[in-house]
Amino acid sequence: MLTKEQIAQRISKELQDGFYVNLGIGIPTLVANYVPKHMGVEFQSENGVLGMGPFPTQEQVDADIINAGKQTITTVPGASFFDSELSFGMIRGKHVDLTVLGAMEVSQNGDIANWKIPGKMVKGMGGAMDLVASAENIIVAMMHTNKKGASKLLKKCSLPLTGVNCVTTIVTNLGLLKVENRQFVLYETAPGVSVDYIKSVTEGDLIVAKNCKKMLI
Repeated sequence: MLTKEQIAQRISKELQDGFYVNLGIGIPTLVANYVPKHMGVEFQSENGVLGMGPFPTQEQVDADIINAGKQTITTVPGASFFDSELSFGMIRGKHVDLTVLGAMEVSQNGDIANWKIPGKMVKGMGGAMDLVASAENIIVAMMHTNKKGASKLLKKCSLPLTGVNCVTTIVTNLGLLKVENRQFVLYETAPGVSVDYIKSVTEGDLIVAKNCKKMLI
């Protein structure tokens, strides 16, 4: 099975030169650590940063430079800082080419639930709803099952929705799947993970692509 770092590393292969990318809280923030050296990608954070770099070493930590998850970050040459109005203008104006989000649940319809568990206190939705409403290319980075072993890839989400019919690709610790025709399509399996096992822990309708292959990390 893939580690969180390996999930992020696989997602980094979906980046393209010149992309503007928003990274959500959790696993998605790790993607910035794996950008190919030849590629020019601008990472945006909704708290008002454009030009995020990898996570800092201990010597590089600056408590005043953080991402939306309040983690300390580095910035690349030419990075800029601005207010939330401009930041959300970028998002709502569809100037972000790719959004990478974590999720608690994803449905076979492409719905995503990633902001609230009923009965648990949350500070608010943050920028998640704006991102899923505005982005045309959303990749979800998540564990395939919850801590109890139950599937997080469902026929229908049980938690409050963040967005409807918006997820295009999912990378879990077990493989890479896409949402197509209201079902999950398995395109890549993680090293050492069988197709049968992935089927057994996926509640939603799952088909295996004809060109399904082992994932290369």
